[in-house]
Parts: sequence; C-alpha cells; structure tokens
Amino acid sequence: MKRIFLLVATNLAIMLVLSIVSTLTGAHRFFSGSGLDLGKLLFFALIMGFGGAFISLLMSKVIAKWSTGAQVIATPGNSTEFWLVETVHRFADKAGLPMPEVAVYEGEPNAFATGATRNSSLVAVSTGLLHSMTREEAEAVIAHEVAHIANGDMVTLTLIQGVVNTFVIFIARVVGWLVDSALRRGSDEAAGPGIGYTIAVVVCDVVFGILASVIVMYFSRQREFRADAGAAQLMGTARPMMAALRRLGGLESGDLPQNVATAGITGRPGWIEWFSSHPPIEQRIAALQQHEH
Repeated sequence: MKRIFLLVATNLAIMLVLSIVSTLTGAHRFFSGSGLDLGKLLFFALIMGFGGAFISLLMSKVIAKWSTGAQVIATPGNSTEFWLVETVHRFADKAGLPMPEVAVYEGEPNAFATGATRNSSLVAVSTGLLHSMTREEAEAVIAHEVAHIANGDMVTLTLIQGVVNTFVIFIARVVGWLVDSALRRGSDEAAGPGIGYTIAVVVCDVVFGILASVIVMYFSRQREFRADAGAAQLMGTARPMMAALRRLGGLESGDLPQNVATAGITGRPGWIEWFSSHPPIEQRIAALQQHEH
C-alpha cells in the first residue's frame, strides 16, 4: 500500500510541476487560428517527455529508499554489513567510481542500483538475497549493480524514455488534429480541438505508449547483458555471475517499486518477452558462457 501511494503521489507531483512549467512558458498553447503550431507542440512534447523522465531520475534514490524501506549503512553494525560495504567499495574502486551509498532492505532476493549520476548513486541489497546466496554469488550480484552505475545505465535509460515520450506526445497530438480536422471538414464550427481530437489523442497515447514501452524494455534488456558482462570483468571470471543467476532462477524474486524495477538484478517477466525489463535467465547465462570463452 505504501509503494502504491508513493508511486501515485510521485506521478501526481511530476504532472503538477510539468503543468505549471507548460503554463508559464506557454508551451500548452500549440493551437493557433491557422491550425496546429508544430514548433510549440514540439516544445510542449519535449517539456512533458523529458521533464517527467528527468524528474523521476532526480527523485529515484529518495523514492527507492522510501518505497523499499532501505536503510543506508552509515556505520556497519555487524560482520555482514561490514562485508557488504567493503565489497561495494572494492568494486567501485575497480570501476573508477566514487563510493556509492550502500543500503539493506527487508524483502525477497533482489538488489538494485539507482541514482541520478555516477557520483550520487545507491546500491541496495535485500536481506533475502544475503540469506539465500553464497558470499561469492552475492559478490557477483553487487558487481552487477556497480556495473550498472559504471555504465551510466540510469541516465541512458532516462534519455531513451524521454525521447520515446516526446515522440508519443507529439505524434499523438498531430494524429488527433488530423482526425479532428477530417471530421470537421465542411463544418461551420470554429477552428479548434473538438471531441474527435480528444478521443484520437487518448487512443494514440495508449497505442503509441505501448509501442514505446517495447522500445524502452528492449534497451533495458540490453543493459542487463552489459551489466552481467561488467560483473564478470570486475570479478575476473563469469562463473560467479552465472552461479548467481542459476540461484535466482530457482528463487522467487522480490518485486521492486516501478521506478527501480528495471535496475534490479532480476525482474518478473512480462506477458511476452517484449514487455520484460530483464532477459530470461537462460539467455543471460548463455551470453556469459560466450564471454567466458
């Protein structure tokens, strides 16, 4: 319930901020007496598309902590926490990264990395993962998350999300205007958007949004292959990462909040692979076997 509330509240806050920015800049006034002002519409689409993606990125670390209940380890309180901090520090040094924040949260086996930049990142590991894996397997998972940070995956996926959002918003409204204009042809009604525009935009937002999700999830799956390879490089061998994936394949992975789900070590498959943020574990292991050879 807490996660749902935070997700809804965050989305509402983002939409409010973007609406205010759109109003203050006049970007929402993309209709003119002569029709659709494509320049203003593009500006509006850029604000809404990239604005939402980057605000989510900037808030990602705070929201991840709130939604998972992750507790940052300021000073290790036991041997497991000491090992966890030392392991993240070792891999971060090897990857040439500043030390990320390290956190632990209660939950089923999973882990994630998030943060707006390489210099302001977080690696969080669940208690379920720490309890169900060997130290070497857990190290591989941590190396995988550090590789996500080193690859700049959070920013990359945000840029991709911003681009597809912009296209969805822009094209949906162009199609809406064309549909509305066709329905109004020969009518004496005043120029401006009508019910045809509204319905067409809603339908196009949904349809194009689904297609956009396919694109974003494709890039998310590619990130996982790269992070697996990065973990193998940090550890000097792919075998621990393959062992960790095999272990995860036999466990019930924990759900993560939407804003960090694509950054987890594993994720629930979509109803078809196109909508999955993570490749099947068998494919990831096969890719690592090729890397090892």
